[in-house]
Parts: sequence; structure tokens; C-alpha cells
Amino acid sequence: MDVSDRRELSGSPTHRPGRAALAALPSVTELLEDPAFRAGRPEVLVGGALLDAPVRWIHTSERADIARMLEGRELLLSMGTAWPDDDAGLTELVASLAEAGVSALVLELGTRYTTPPAAVVEAARQHGLALVILHREVRFVTLTEAGHSRIIAGQMSALRARDEVREVFTSLALRGAPADHVVRELARALGAPVVLESLAHEALIAEVPVGAEAAVLGDWERRSRAAHRDGGGWLVVPVDARGKRWGFLVALPGPDHAAGRRNVLLQGAVALALGRLADGGRDEWATLARRHVLDPLLAGRFATPEAMAARLEAAGVPVVDRLLYGLALRGGDPTAAEIESWALGAGARARALPVPARGGAAVTVVLLSRPAHRPLDDAAVASLQRTLRDGARIGITVGREAADVDAATLSLHESLDNVREPAAGEVLWVERRPLSRLLSSLRDDHRLLDHGERMLAPIVEHDQRTAGDLQRVLRAALAHPGNRTAAARAAHLSRSVFYQRLELISTLLDVDLEDGETQTALHIALLSRHA
Repeated sequence: MDVSDRRELSGSPTHRPGRAALAALPSVTELLEDPAFRAGRPEVLVGGALLDAPVRWIHTSERADIARMLEGRELLLSMGTAWPDDDAGLTELVASLAEAGVSALVLELGTRYTTPPAAVVEAARQHGLALVILHREVRFVTLTEAGHSRIIAGQMSALRARDEVREVFTSLALRGAPADHVVRELARALGAPVVLESLAHEALIAEVPVGAEAAVLGDWERRSRAAHRDGGGWLVVPVDARGKRWGFLVALPGPDHAAGRRNVLLQGAVALALGRLADGGRDEWATLARRHVLDPLLAGRFATPEAMAARLEAAGVPVVDRLLYGLALRGGDPTAAEIESWALGAGARARALPVPARGGAAVTVVLLSRPAHRPLDDAAVASLQRTLRDGARIGITVGREAADVDAATLSLHESLDNVREPAAGEVLWVERRPLSRLLSSLRDDHRLLDHGERMLAPIVEHDQRTAGDLQRVLRAALAHPGNRTAAARAAHLSRSVFYQRLELISTLLDVDLEDGETQTALHIALLSRHA
């Protein structure tokens, strides 16, 4: 420390928070700014960052060998009456106090010394020990009472805060709160981004302020691995129970918490571990992780494409220098794990998520990321059908190829909008169906929706009343114009029943199904109806 550290404390206190790990304890500065200490007109001779040291107790002594009686983090009050007479002894005294971990040495002038010994000041600078002098006589018992009251009050406040935090997260665990809710509560309590990550450093669930995704999640895997090694201001705690580790909770830098930031994060980890023990093998984390990636993408709930790209990359779905595809699988019972395993085997990455049933059949939406030099082709999709247990019963719709987040969002919507087109075991490439692609881009246009409603309302209402299949029959007829045998086969009906259905459709809609313009209008109306 240099001479610039010498300053006199004024009557205008400046509050400095203690270190995060010892947030419940007052710092040297905070104690010196207490009215009891200010009455002694304290002056800092050696300070700077040393004044931020927390103080766990205040001790008074005149002995030169007091260091051996101390345990560290004390503020030592002394008048120096029994200090050594020589500079070497004074230097050794200060060195022993610094080695013992004393937070600060406070010397009251007037009894033995009228000015602070130069050897003490120099040794304090050399050994990094905060040194304060009191210019006015103060009863030490007054100082210790004031300081200890503050220390104990802080510790009691910390204990209450820990109890409150424990109560909150125990309640979450007992109620079976989902993992994303626990992470959200952690982020709220800590006032900082919190991420639940896998053992492979993939961001499964990230609670990040809107607009901060790119800054928080960018290059996540590398930064996370570095934080596991050296901290770097991040807090990392494992989530494990009964000898099994499932992942890690990571909290980025934020304000101090009365209960201690690490304690808060540990309580969250306990709640998550209890949730996993009660999960029954459903792997709730994986489902929530998929939802936290795909739901914002489908709904457009992201501030910028860069923010969404950072979220995808952190979740293990690379975007940079990749080709992205939206796929929709209808029918059968494909699992997200099956689809993602297939992608890994093909040198790609994917996130798959079941969405509400469409047209009476289950639908799974897939975001697929492939290397830029390996575009998706028929052979790759065929391998997906072979991999899935129910591949023969699943119709697959493939959205157009995308190179960025915005285009990938469009590709996902294209696949979902056309998911009812392919029959079981078939594949529809939207890119190869120009009309489907055009209508997908206009899917929210009210005029298009109005056209579909006006054209199809009679058969839609008929199907709803009778649990009928007229829409499916019309779709098959329009998919195979001029070939009623193929159309009947696609509708899974005999030719005679198929013709009866067509006659009923023609009557209900009051149209000529052989007219080319009518067929086009009906085709557009069917495609305009959200699958």
C-alpha cells in the first residue's frame, strides 16, 4: 500500500458489502463507520481493499504475543502499552498478526504513543494488514459492544435468511415443482442468471433475462468447463443424491444474498435432486430441456435471432455453419430419445418434442441440425423411418432447408402446417411442393383462413357431428386427381364407399368435384386449415 491509502473517515458513511462467502459479517469499513468508532476519530493508515475484509470478532489486547491466541478475521484493539520497544520487535508483532489472519489492527493514541510507530506502519504495508489509529480516547468496551452487536445481528439475519430459503425450496420439492420452476425461483432469489446443465455441459434449462441470452449462453460449453476448473466468479454446485450425479446448477455473478449465494444454490440443488428421485424414470429434465428450446422457437419468443442461436448452441444444437430442418412426424409412437439417437448416429444433432394432437394423431416436431456439407436427403429420412419402431405407421413432413434461426422457425412451421399431408410411411418434402410452401408462408393471413372456412365449413361440421372422415376423403381425392383407385386406397376405403363419400361431399359443398378450378380452391382450403 502507498501513502495514498492514508485518509480520515468523515461523518458520511459509505456502505461496502462484505465478501460473498462471508456476507453475514460486517467489513472493517462498516465497523469503522459505526458511531462508536467514529467517536474516536479513526484514521486509516493502511487500507484500500484490505478494509473490505470481514470481521467475525473484536479482540482487545496489549500483549506482543497475542497472535497465537487468535484464529483469524478478528479486529484487534490496542493502546500498545506492552508492545516491544525496538523496531524489530514491532515488525515481528505486525507480521505475526498478518500471518494469523487478523482483519485489522486499531491503535489508540494517547496512552503510550502520540504518533503511530513508523516501524508498525511500514510493516503493515509490507504484510498487507489494515492499520487504523484512533486520535481520541474511547472506552474499548463501547467499541466491542457495538461491534459484537452488529456481528451477531448479521449472523442472526443470515440464519433467518437460510431458514427462509430452506423453507421455500423444501416446499417446492414436496409439491413436486418441475425443474424449470425451481431454476426460475433460484434466478429470482439470486438476482442473476441460473442454468441447469447436463454432465456434458449442455444448458438444459436456462433462466436468463430477455435480451441477455447471447451474452449469458454464448460459447456456453467452453465457458462452463472453465468455470468448473477455476470459478471465474461463477458458482457451480452438483445435483446428486444416493451416489448418482445428474448435472450441475450454475449461477452467474450477482448481488450478495443474506443466506449466502452458495447456500441458496445448494438448496435448489437439493430440491432438484429430490425431484429426480421421485421422477420414476420419466426423465423430466430432458422433456423440459426440449421444451425450453423448441417452445420459444416455435412461438417466436426470443429477442433476437442471435439470442435464440445462443440458446440452441448452449443446449447442444449447433447453428453456426450448419443446415437446419424442421420435421413433423405424425402417427405411431416415436420417442424424442429415438429421434435424437438417430440424429447422433447420423452425425447430426436434434431436439424433438411431442405437441398437441393434430387431426386425431400424435405429432412430434423435430429441429434437426446437420453439418453444412451434409444436407438432408431421402436416404437420411429413410434411415429415420427404419430406426423408429413405428416407422411404417409414421408420416414425415420435412420443412425447407435453413441456414439461420429465422429460416429454421419457418421450416418448423412449414412441417407442422403440412403434417396431415403424407400418409403413414410416406414423406412429404415441403420444398418439393410449391403450393404447400406458398400457403405455409401465408398461414396467418385472415383472407386465406376465411377462404378455408367458407369452402369447407359444411363437411367440417358434418365430420364433427358424425365423427366422419369427409375431410380425409377429400384430401385423398385431391392428392390423386384422375386416379380414383389410388385415391380410394389412400383413404383406406373401397371404391364404392369412396364414391359415396365424394357424392356426399359434392352435395354438402354444392360444387362440381370434376372442375379444375374448384379442385384448386378446395386444395388451397384444405392446406390453409392448420393441421
